Amino acid sequence: MDFTESDDIRQLRDTLRRFVDKEMPRDLVAKWDKENRFPREVFEKLAGLGVLGLTVPEEYGGLGRNIIGTMVVIEELARRSLAVALPYINAACYAGMNIVECGTQQQKEEILPRVVDGSMIFAYGWTEPDVGSDLASMRTRAERRGDTIVVNGAKRFCSGAGVSDYIYALVRTGPEEERYRNLTLLLIPPTQAGVTIEPINGLGLKGFPTTDVTFEDVELPLSSIVGGVEKWNGAWPMVLGSGLDVEKLEVAAMAIGIGQAALDDAWTYAGERQQFGKAIGNYQSVQHKLAEMKTRLHAARLMLYHAASLADRHLPCTGETSMAKLFATEAGKAISLECQTIFGAYGYVKDFDVERYVRDSLALPIIGGSSAIQRNNIYKWMKRQ
Repeated sequence: MDFTESDDIRQLRDTLRRFVDKEMPRDLVAKWDKENRFPREVFEKLAGLGVLGLTVPEEYGGLGRNIIGTMVVIEELARRSLAVALPYINAACYAGMNIVECGTQQQKEEILPRVVDGSMIFAYGWTEPDVGSDLASMRTRAERRGDTIVVNGAKRFCSGAGVSDYIYALVRTGPEEERYRNLTLLLIPPTQAGVTIEPINGLGLKGFPTTDVTFEDVELPLSSIVGGVEKWNGAWPMVLGSGLDVEKLEVAAMAIGIGQAALDDAWTYAGERQQFGKAIGNYQSVQHKLAEMKTRLHAARLMLYHAASLADRHLPCTGETSMAKLFATEAGKAISLECQTIFGAYGYVKDFDVERYVRDSLALPIIGGSSAIQRNNIYKWMKRQ
């Protein structure tokens, strides 16, 4: 097995690092975090690199499916700020990949070119106040009244709804007891009459604000059904498509980016911070912490890109993506917390980025399917082997 990166991937990573250094300096990133502001002007510059086209076929202006390249972009952006990494995911993956796999021809023609040029972002409207991992228990309801769809219900933790073009909403379109046979995916504009968006003030993931969304008699045309009218009550197979596997990898890539940033900062600080007449990096206890952080990060990265290579080729990868998501997010959290211990009291104040790494990393084992859900997935996958 050859684990070396191809020349194209190395060049992509180098391009992203130059972009981050120029357009996402640390002082500006800290401001986005403090203000919880989406830096759209930076996102538009990112689109100019063409990387939003890594999930879009060439016929729509993209570069063709490249899941490994997509993960590289997420990792390198997250290494500096989730305020740009998250909207990249919401555009390239949530909008691009889902519409490629599930959209009608008209939806592809209208949406995919806008994904590539950076003018199209989706928010995921799946989680609800009483529904998390059990998506088949969805309670937000939609009904057809002639050529109009009417939606009522609520979504929670709908990140980016206030700055997105559509909420990619999973809704109930029949009796609750039928569960899997009456779910439908809709494209709901956040500006549509009857849509109310309220911010949620979370601990981390700042810069791409998460929200509560309420739908009250929201009226939509039939063209809002993802996949067309024939997919009314037919969303469950789309929910279980390869996009769900890639979503796990997106979160893993963010965790690796944050973990790499934490390790980099801890390494630098250990070489500079003087105690008892020498740099703290000369003490074996600190050296062991750094070695453990490096080892966890290396293992997480191998798991991520192995799973991404399977997803890239449309090969079965449910077990591999769950293992990557579980291991990488728990490793990212552990690395960030270890980085904080190396910084000591300074790791607890906002003058240092490590404080943000900790806040952001704590969310990653939860979003995109919790660690408990991933363990369930892995066990069920093992039983099928």
